[in-house]
Amino acid sequence: MKIGIVCYPTFGGSGVVATELGKALADNGHQVHFITYNQPARLDFFSENLFYHEVSVSNYPLFDYPPYELALASRLVDVVRFEKLDVLHVHYAIPHASAAFMAKQILLTYGIYIPVVTTLHGTDITLVGKDRTYKPVVTFSINKSDGVTAVSENLKKDTYEFFDIENDIRVIPNFIDLKRFSLKAKDHFKRAIAPEGEKILIHTSNFRKVKRTDDVVRIFAQIREKIPSKLLMVGDGGERSDCEQLCRDLGVGDDVRFLGKQDAIEEILSVSDLFLMPSQSESFGLAALEAMACKVPVISSNAGGLPELNLDGVTGYLKDVGDIQGMAESAVYILSDETRLATFKENALARAKQFDLSKILPVYEKYYIEVIEKSKQAN
Repeated sequence: MKIGIVCYPTFGGSGVVATELGKALADNGHQVHFITYNQPARLDFFSENLFYHEVSVSNYPLFDYPPYELALASRLVDVVRFEKLDVLHVHYAIPHASAAFMAKQILLTYGIYIPVVTTLHGTDITLVGKDRTYKPVVTFSINKSDGVTAVSENLKKDTYEFFDIENDIRVIPNFIDLKRFSLKAKDHFKRAIAPEGEKILIHTSNFRKVKRTDDVVRIFAQIREKIPSKLLMVGDGGERSDCEQLCRDLGVGDDVRFLGKQDAIEEILSVSDLFLMPSQSESFGLAALEAMACKVPVISSNAGGLPELNLDGVTGYLKDVGDIQGMAESAVYILSDETRLATFKENALARAKQFDLSKILPVYEKYYIEVIEKSKQAN
């Protein structure tokens, strides 16, 4: 198949999933065309089956805001026509699904019907999409897609609850490439961070309010009172400076390292003992899955799709959003016994294997074929 993928090219979950899916499809012999405004962060190697088409936006002075949606629609028309794509797969509803619909209508004037699959990732539904400014467009775009997928049952439920959706939504969960995300031998790195054998906790995110990064620091401060430990904060964003100040205020600054954005996150996860994810909202919890694949148990909130991934009492623990004490107590329980910790680590890996890319990729391939065949029969 010739597949067009539209995504945000950043380190966010939707962009990571879209890019990793495209790379896997290319490895499996499909021709994959990425269409976005920058080269995706994880599109970091050459393949004869991978192509990148940049979307250029006019800086004409009449526009207060660059018309990205129009530029994307025009670029989609161009790529579909001249690369003869079979299907478009757009990740994140705003503005990709609406731009794809516009492109689809334009392509009809050329006698071309291009089926569109829209994947809902989370905040495009639970946050941005609920804004009444965008809600009619999101609803329309989802209903006009030829196929719709969501990354969790919880997100599917929320979509039907928040919007007047007539389309069927197929749940295809996020996935992990276990060839990349696995435990690495990084003992020298671990000794450098924790020279006295301290336990290493880790949090990775884009440091937005919804991630509750201040809770991460407060949870760690309570753990540190009971167990010698270090905290690695991976990522960057608007909440970072407040978190750094909170570390100073709580007197834990010397035991917390802010590492910024990292490409080889699997190497950092490999030296970690426990992952903290106290998020206000998570449609799936891709960062937690990456941790579990590296044998790192998870202490998380029970928000959104996290209970579908993190099994309470098995791969870690689930607590109510904001339950800092409960999360700290669960962390101490896991970390205070080496045999118990080892069991949780093995359970985390076993759970991650259920989301291996080799299991999820065929599901997407089958769905593309289903959507393409259905669109041929309808047109």
